[in-house]
Amino acid sequence: MTRTRIAVAVCVAAGIAGVCAGWVHVRTARAQEGAGPALIDVSALYTKQDVMIPMRDGVKLHTEIYAPKNATGPLPFLITRTPYGTGDDKNGYSGLFNIYQEMIPEGYIFVMQDIRGRYGSEGQFVMQRPVRDRSNPNSIDEGTDTYDTIDWLVKNVPNNNGRAGLLGISYGGWLTTMALLEPHPALKAVSEQASPADMFLGDDFHHNGAFRLSYGFEYAAMMETGKTNFMFQFDKYDTFEWYLALGPLSNIDKKYLHGELPTWEDFVNHPNYDSFWQKQAYYPYLKDLQLSVPDLNVAGWWDQEDFYGPVKIYETLEKNDTNHYNYLVVGPWNHGGWGRSDGESLGRIQFGRATSKDFRTDVQAPWFAYWLKDKGELPFKKARTFETGANQWVDYDAWPPTTNVTEKKLYFGADGKLSFDAPEASGAEAFDSYISDPAHPVPYRHRPVEETYGPGSHWYTWLVEDQRWVDSRPDTVNWSTGALDEDVCVAGDIVAHLYASTTGSDSDWIAKLIDVYPEKYEAEPSMGGYELMIADEVFRGRFRNSFEKPEPIVPGKVTPYTIDLHTNSHCFLKGHRIMVQVQSTWFPIIDRNPQKFVPNIFNAQASDYIRATQRIYRSKEYPSNVEIPVVQR
Repeated sequence: MTRTRIAVAVCVAAGIAGVCAGWVHVRTARAQEGAGPALIDVSALYTKQDVMIPMRDGVKLHTEIYAPKNATGPLPFLITRTPYGTGDDKNGYSGLFNIYQEMIPEGYIFVMQDIRGRYGSEGQFVMQRPVRDRSNPNSIDEGTDTYDTIDWLVKNVPNNNGRAGLLGISYGGWLTTMALLEPHPALKAVSEQASPADMFLGDDFHHNGAFRLSYGFEYAAMMETGKTNFMFQFDKYDTFEWYLALGPLSNIDKKYLHGELPTWEDFVNHPNYDSFWQKQAYYPYLKDLQLSVPDLNVAGWWDQEDFYGPVKIYETLEKNDTNHYNYLVVGPWNHGGWGRSDGESLGRIQFGRATSKDFRTDVQAPWFAYWLKDKGELPFKKARTFETGANQWVDYDAWPPTTNVTEKKLYFGADGKLSFDAPEASGAEAFDSYISDPAHPVPYRHRPVEETYGPGSHWYTWLVEDQRWVDSRPDTVNWSTGALDEDVCVAGDIVAHLYASTTGSDSDWIAKLIDVYPEKYEAEPSMGGYELMIADEVFRGRFRNSFEKPEPIVPGKVTPYTIDLHTNSHCFLKGHRIMVQVQSTWFPIIDRNPQKFVPNIFNAQASDYIRATQRIYRSKEYPSNVEIPVVQR
């Protein structure tokens, strides 16, 4: 396979897992989201020390320690561990400072560390190294590496106050959560941000068992070609064409990888939710954990990589949070967007305020100052979410809210109508139909589909792209309300309930909840008629009864599917419309389902890919709908 080495500079410092294609890509992302604040010259403020910290098994991890030059007293540590490199600038100072600028004036000893097997650290890198076997005293995991790092820092770095904070975004967020299982006594506050929780059910590599092809392939190729990062070299600018021409997934190993990429081999060998994925899933380890360290969970409504994870971790920890240490913030961001730019917009969507700066200044900075320096007060009680549409921050005593919320169903109806009224029609003819053809899949974003981490890639903002370009395709179906007479605000979990049949024996089902702007939109005329995805998800039909044991779908049989569209906080404003779209392909973010049941899609042959006729039912017996939690105000 031809690859080119790409330096991982401050892109990862911005917290975008895998956006590791150097400064040019950071500049692209920053330009797309709005330029951030001018960067502080940290070389004038800190003294840097490079050390190799020994772990309990003798492996040494490269660590950069930054002590303020004018410190007047003992200070706490603020630690970030990363697989993406510290992205040092021309002065040798880590680019990770770029996302912590609002915390610099407070006074911390900053610590940046390469995890084992990456960049300057010794040892072998293992993608999401599993939790260790505690019965073996010599076993290690990322949690023990964090413990050993803190222990060494407290004992060897002068002028520290004996407290440490830990935070990170994406892979760094997952590394942060790992430290909660066996926390060092000096660890007094953590913030896991966009951490994955389950790579088969909802995060980077799969959603409800459906394989995230372009992301999984490109990320694995980048991470496992050495101690630094490489990019797979596509011979087409529009990767939609490359993946389609590839044919069956088996051709990737046959033509390009030849069994040399460990994570791809894991994909191939573990197509179902077996012990491999269950052991790697993080949240089950938290089910009986009572937090002993305060945790600030952070997520973005339009996170294109890890939205499922931080919310799942928060929900799991909440069940045993007798110490009141579990907190949640969700804003209108993509993956790691709160750590860069001002957050006034995402793509073409305007929020009317600097939401990222709000978080960094009003939440993150006082949060760590409270726990690590006994300073000030906590910035909110339990959960703070940004209510898009209305564009305002709202604080809650619990998330999802338990008061002033009513569950309502938006039913699919005839002639593309969407309504709160249940369908009255009976019979087998009350359905909408389309033909799903794997040879002509629906693109998941506007073409050309640039390589995920390539220059100018629209990967970062695809979840807020205008969906009108999908409306006219014959392989999607749409239902819409009329213009709303009043605001409809939702806060909590959104669930799609589909009653569907297929002429195939397997199928994917993609459901989207969309806010349709008025055709005449005076606030911003160019946004007239814009179709903004608010919630969306894919479900692989073979897993409808069990993710461990897939089953063929009975052709032609009406089958119920429950699709979690996840939690949300949004106002569909007066004059807007609410739309639901359903389709069966979303390529190449999701691999093509052959639509003929095969034991392992990674081993499917070209002849297995067939056209199928899909029906979505909307009758009294089969009332397809999307259930939304409507706020009463």
